[in-house]
Amino acid sequence: MTSLNLGPLAIPMQHALLYLGFFTALLAGWLAGRKRGANPEGALFAMLLGGLLVARLAFVGQYGEQYASAPLALVDIRDGGFLLWPGIVTAAGVGCLLARRRPMLRQPLAIALLVGGSFWGGGQAMVSALEQGRQLPELSLMDLQGRKVELRELDGRPLVINLWATWCPPCRRELPVLEAAQKAHPEVRFLLVNQGEHAEAVTRYLSEQGLAPSGVLLDSGNRLGQATGSFGLPTTLFYDANGRQQRSHMGELSSASLVHGLRQLGESGEP
Repeated sequence: MTSLNLGPLAIPMQHALLYLGFFTALLAGWLAGRKRGANPEGALFAMLLGGLLVARLAFVGQYGEQYASAPLALVDIRDGGFLLWPGIVTAAGVGCLLARRRPMLRQPLAIALLVGGSFWGGGQAMVSALEQGRQLPELSLMDLQGRKVELRELDGRPLVINLWATWCPPCRRELPVLEAAQKAHPEVRFLLVNQGEHAEAVTRYLSEQGLAPSGVLLDSGNRLGQATGSFGLPTTLFYDANGRQQRSHMGELSSASLVHGLRQLGESGEP
């Protein structure tokens, strides 16, 4: 499952786990600190904001080449561009500094971090275990010429599948990024699987936008989204050369976040 669905709202699962873990930490810290009169709420917010800021800056620094051509994308965090460990180290440093200055905070802050961190970390581990290694579904889809394409017809390359629709604004924004990646990374197979639309609408949209990506497929019944637990658009799924899912990304891809995903796919042990 790539998202937490609340009615029509789909929240990326990684974001949902972070929110839930943080609010769990707030509650645990308040309960632990009310007798001491030391609520760690301010410290927790400072740790969160400091960690997110450094995690973003670290990501931008690592993929500066991708951001150079679009400087405004530096502040567009919708691409999910954060590096985990720099953020965690920074948050820990902020927490230690605040606890040193205010000894009364130490116990409630420690309890809050233990409870919230366990919730977040356990959720991340569970989602990762469920996601990684999942096999590519056995589905037959149609290309824009009406020919049948079997998803499981692997060609020895890693596979990136993007679920999209023409009515979805972030999908439209990331299509040029995916088309450019197809040309830049011939060692990776890309499939752009449209969800729920007819060939005429898809062909017309691509023509109007001057786009000609390869690997555009039609999934009129949204079967692939249902089979992979991907109910929000856009969603990008990364598979190794044997058809095992390695990771997913719900939400808009920037050039940097796509390169990050491809690097992680390469680090999974596949060529």
